Amino acid sequence: TQEEYAFGVDKNQPELLEEANKFIAQINSDGTFEQILNNYFGDGEPKAVSSAELDSSKDQLVVATNAAFEPFEYMLGDKYYGIDMEIAALFAEHLGKELVISNMDFDAVCLSVGQGKADIAMAGLTIKEDRKQYVTFTDKYYDAAQRIIVKATDTTFDDCKTAADVEAILSKLDKNTKIGVQTGTTGQFYVEGDEEWGFRGYNVTCVGYKSGSLAVQDMLNGNIDFVIIDEAPAQCIARAINKLN
Repeated sequence: TQEEYAFGVDKNQPELLEEANKFIAQINSDGTFEQILNNYFGDGEPKAVSSAELDSSKDQLVVATNAAFEPFEYMLGDKYYGIDMEIAALFAEHLGKELVISNMDFDAVCLSVGQGKADIAMAGLTIKEDRKQYVTFTDKYYDAAQRIIVKATDTTFDDCKTAADVEAILSKLDKNTKIGVQTGTTGQFYVEGDEEWGFRGYNVTCVGYKSGSLAVQDMLNGNIDFVIIDEAPAQCIARAINKLN
C-alpha cells in the first residue's frame, strides 16, 4: 500500500492548521526534518522530549498521540522519543507554547482532538476520509507503506518478488490464518477491507492489538501467523526483537 502521514488539527483552530502547514514546509526546506529522520534511520541520536502537566492557566500545545509506534512515537522511562515527538517539541517552541503530550490508545487519538481535549494529533496518522469528521489534516509530511512481519522460520512469502505476489498468497488463505494488526491502523483496514481505500480485504482472521510489538510477541508465542503494520514501525520492531533473540 502507499499512504500519506499528516497531523490532525482541531477543526476549531484554523490558525493552528495554517501554522502547522507553514512549519512542515519550513522544516522540509531548511533540512530540519531530514536531520530528525537521520536520528531514527541514520547515524543520528534520538532526542528525548518531555511533557509538561496539563494546566489551563498556561499557554500550552496539547498533542494527542499513541506512544507505541516506534520510530514515530514511543517512550523510554518518562521521556518521549520519535519523529513525531521531536517535531512536536520544535513546533511548540515555534509557537511559543509549552508542550503537553497526551498518550492514549491509537483509536482515541483523533476523537480526543475532535472533542477538544487536544489541539493536534501527531501519531503516525494516515490521511483517511473518516478521520476528517474529527480533525482537519495538515499537508502530508511522510510517505508510508504496509509490511508483513513473519517468523524467521516461515517460508510462506519467500518466493514473492512483488506486492502482487504477496497479495496472491494472502488471497488464498482462510479463517484458520490469523493476522495481527495494531487496532485502528491502516494494517487493520487492509486486512479487513476498506471501501474508501479500495482494500478488498482477505478471508482471514484479523486480530487487533494495542501495539505492533504486542502483535509480534503473540506471533512468536504461536498465537497468530503474521503481523501487518506500517513499514517504519515494522523495521523497528523486527530489529529490536531480532537483537533479543
